[in-house]
Formats: sequence, structure tokens, C-alpha cells
Amino acid sequence: MRKIVLFDRVSADGSFSGPGGDLSWAVPDDELDAAGAAGARSGAGTLLFGRVTYEMFESFWPKIDETASTAPDPHAAGRRSQSMRDMGVYINQARKIVFSTTRKEMHWKNSELVRAFDPKFVEALKREPGNDMMIFGSGSIVRELTIHGLIDEYTLVISPLLLGGGRPLFNGLPNTTKLRLIEAKPFASGNVRLRYARDA
Repeated sequence: MRKIVLFDRVSADGSFSGPGGDLSWAVPDDELDAAGAAGARSGAGTLLFGRVTYEMFESFWPKIDETASTAPDPHAAGRRSQSMRDMGVYINQARKIVFSTTRKEMHWKNSELVRAFDPKFVEALKREPGNDMMIFGSGSIVRELTIHGLIDEYTLVISPLLLGGGRPLFNGLPNTTKLRLIEAKPFASGNVRLRYARDA
């Protein structure tokens, strides 16, 4: 059975976006990006999105030149790297499933619209063959997946700053979800990658 893996950058006070969806606060990290790109090169995948995060990705990643050796970093204006190019190729090629009650149609390749969140639909996705599924951002869908015990691994990159006034990633969970630490890796940038498995 495929896993669902959450990957999100969060501030030390628990926010995954700043006011108005700002992401420029994320601390650049070549080593961390290279690790993410290495995972992206493992093959085609499936990405799960809420509408807001999907539209942020849609406004950026389809525009990259996949034939170039580098691509811009969506978190840092003027910064480019091969790791970002590899991530962009992975994201563009991936199957993208978007949960939205308001989106009318899809234009980005390999995108599918799902009108309502249904845990049984997600459970069926997990039973399909293929690589693990990823979810980035998408706080409302992360909440639903967590409530129904559908996220298998939580990877959080803690940035060394306090946003204040940002949007918390885990908001309004009705119950405690126990996690088991898999990895805690600090980086020279001050970022710390924490990987947790859902403790069944």
C-alpha cells in the first residue's frame, strides 16, 4: 500500500505561510534542496492539493524551462539551482489531485479535480500501485487527512524564525495524533528536518 507523505516548511512558531500566503520567509538551503531533488528523481508520483496551494504551484511551476540546467526558487527571488529544476520537472510530470468545491476546470497537465474530500477515495488511492503520494501546504486537506489517519509520514522543515501572524499548518484538530520520530536532522542554515511516522 502506498503511503501519504506530508512535506512542509514551517516557522519555529508553527506557521506554514505568512500573511497573504507569503512564502519568502523560508530559509534557503542548498543541502536540503538537493535531498528533495534526489527523492524527486526516483520517478513519477502523485501529489495531493487543496485549491489554494495548487493555484500557487500552478502560477509558478509550469513556467519553468525543463530543458534548462537550473530553475528559479519559489521561496527566494533571484535564486536558481539544479535542485529546483529537478523538483519542477517532478511536479509538472506528477499526477495532481486537487480537492476543491469552487474550482471550475483544470488546465495544468496531469491535474484532476475532486469536488469533495472523501476518505474512502483517498484510501482507494493508497491501494493503487506506484510510488508514495506527497502533499505540500494545503492546510485544510492536511487537517482532513490527519483526522482520518491517512497521512503516514510528516516531514517538517523547521525554519529558524518566528513569523507571528502566520497561518498554522495544524489548525483545529479535534483529537491528539501521536507521532513517532524517525529522523531529526539539523542543517548549517539553521533549518531542522523532522520526520515523524503516525504512531498507529
